[in-house]
Formats: sequence, C-alpha cells, structure tokens
Amino acid sequence: MKKLGAFILILTSLFGQSPDMVQEAVENFNLDQYLGTWYEIARMDHSFERGMSNVTANYKLRDDGKVAVLNKGYYADKSKWKSATGVAKFTGEANRGALRVSFFRPFYGGYNVILLAEDYSYALVAGDSEKYLWILSRTPELAEEVLTVIIEKARSLGYPIEAMIFIDQSKNL
Repeated sequence: MKKLGAFILILTSLFGQSPDMVQEAVENFNLDQYLGTWYEIARMDHSFERGMSNVTANYKLRDDGKVAVLNKGYYADKSKWKSATGVAKFTGEANRGALRVSFFRPFYGGYNVILLAEDYSYALVAGDSEKYLWILSRTPELAEEVLTVIIEKARSLGYPIEAMIFIDQSKNL
C-alpha cells in the first residue's frame, strides 16, 4: 500500500497543477469553433513528443459531452507516424477554455487556452507548469507578425520562450 501511495504522489507531482504557472483561460470560449484539426507550430520540448515533427491535434465532440483528442506526429529518424488518443473535459463552465486532458486515465493534465484568435485561427495553450506550452494554428504555417504577438504574450506570462522548439510541418503542407 505504501508503494501505491508513493506512486500516486509521484504522478501527482508530474501531472498536478503548479499554482505559480497555471494561467487564466480565455473567456467566451466556443468549443464548437475550437473542434477540428490544429497544427503544432511550436512547443516546449518534453519527453512525450521529443523528436516528433508534423504534429497535429484533432478535437471531436463525444456523445457524453467530453472531447476526443487525437494527437499525431512523425518520427523522421524511424520514418514512422505515431498517434495517441485521449479525452478532455472542462474543469468548470464550458465557456472558459480550461480543460483537463488525459492520455493515461485516470491521470489528467491541464490544458488552458490562454490566447485565442477571434476567428479561432491560432491558440496559445498552457499546461500545468512552464514545461508545457504549445502554439497551435489552423494552418501548418503562421505569419511572422502573428507568431511574434503569440510569443510576446507567452514571454509576458513568464515562459522561457528561448526553450521553445519550432515544429517542421513540411509533410502537412
């Protein structure tokens, strides 16, 4: 029983919220507009996507009101695509872009949409700590001036922008 408690404590520290980095989610969030395919433009490097390019995320409404998540990326060194399926649910009201996502149930991680274009063409998404930040777009490329606005927003929130990696989307062009 002690081992199970230690395991849960470790997982909580890995996936639990870090109060100093949890960012406020956007208000007036419209899930129907957010659903569909997003291209990963940039991210903080982390183990579960390390080495992946051409990363996309597809969100689809499930019958139970939760969101089905399909992440897909390409490992060039293996010439192989890999995908992961998960589920997302709102942490509160559905008009706030604050969700929890799980690829390893029952463990959920934060998914806060902290910047969103009015036309839902790009988004800045934060996880539970400064280690998790994504720039997403409806297209495989973003205009430089738009990317600059998003990066400056992330910098103003205290994210170490210099640690971000930009994702090759050439297979999705």
